[in-house]
Amino acid sequence: MNFLPEILLAIFLVGGIFATIVWRKKKPDPDIVFFCLVWTCICLIFYFAGIELLNGGYFFIFPLAYLAIFLWSYFKNKARLLNGVLFNILIFVFGFYLIYNVSMTSSIVAFGLLGLAALFLASVLVFGFVSLIIFLYWNALIVLKKESRSLANMLTLLLAIFLTFFLVYDHFIAQRLPDWLTILLAALPVIMGYFALVFFNFLSVSILYQFNHPKPNQDYIIVLGAGLLNGDTVSPLLAKRIDVAINFYHHQIKVAGKHAKILMSGGQGHDEKLPEGAAMAEYAKAKGVAAADLLIEDQSTTTLENMRFSKRIMDQLQPMPYKVIFTSNNYHIFRAGIYARKAGLRADGIGAKTALYYLPNAFLREYIAIVALHKKRHLLVSILILALFVFLSVMSFFIV
Repeated sequence: MNFLPEILLAIFLVGGIFATIVWRKKKPDPDIVFFCLVWTCICLIFYFAGIELLNGGYFFIFPLAYLAIFLWSYFKNKARLLNGVLFNILIFVFGFYLIYNVSMTSSIVAFGLLGLAALFLASVLVFGFVSLIIFLYWNALIVLKKESRSLANMLTLLLAIFLTFFLVYDHFIAQRLPDWLTILLAALPVIMGYFALVFFNFLSVSILYQFNHPKPNQDYIIVLGAGLLNGDTVSPLLAKRIDVAINFYHHQIKVAGKHAKILMSGGQGHDEKLPEGAAMAEYAKAKGVAAADLLIEDQSTTTLENMRFSKRIMDQLQPMPYKVIFTSNNYHIFRAGIYARKAGLRADGIGAKTALYYLPNAFLREYIAIVALHKKRHLLVSILILALFVFLSVMSFFIV
């Protein structure tokens, strides 16, 4: 058997990854994992195309064409849920292509990737639901120990309790109910499955959105506000947002010699002694940002207002088009990107790191907010599912 294609793949893959690591270490935002994944994908594309051409096949054109569709959609507007749907479909298209490739070329690489995918799916099917519940309880305990016991910080706990009740119902109660009632209640797991699919698409596009690498040619950097400690002090969470903006600000000056204006956006809450934007500006000054490069927006109370009121200030200073990005915590930047488009800004975000223990709760909160943005659509789907099972339940009751 000829292993030359696999040997060449290994040489180019390892060599490229090493070169990527050396290259990205010199950058202020290395993001080594992302660029190594990109190089790996490029190597696999050439590998599969090459071995298929050697065997007289051209089927690789189909996943490549679909990849082009996804990339076109993504770079046209990164902040839309459609990208998550397209990406997940791309994964399935690539999976079917691997099955075809194995049958045609007997590629050990394709066989290995299929084996890993099968192992992952089997693990999810065997351990997924119970493991998810255990993880949610464990995460909830950590969040409640380290954060305030607000409703927003109890989302993983509430989800764990709900899934526990569903598990108990499914294993101990469902079999004891009459058929018509069992059929009616079967609408619940179907609706749950629908919202799980929506969450999966949301999570996929949120992860993809983390890999923004804006060019160092920006005119403005918007920093989205958050609550102040004791009503007047920048919190650690807010400080991370500001630090990301400051790092990009200094990086742009270093590589392009261009000063961006950092626009601190945040109004004054009922329990705050001064507007968030003013406190954020003072923090940035203490970090060495020139006062001339700082702007303050101090009227907003929501993310959408952050974007709208910031745009108003930028429009007064400079007519569009101007180049602008925004910073927030990593779990928040996708939804903020949606609001930026609603406000008429072509702006993408860069995210500040968030403690790992807080991410599940934070993403659940963002997911709920995303669902609320399209509540009519999700309500309609839920009603249609329920109506179907009501019909099936009635038919079962009268037929029996």
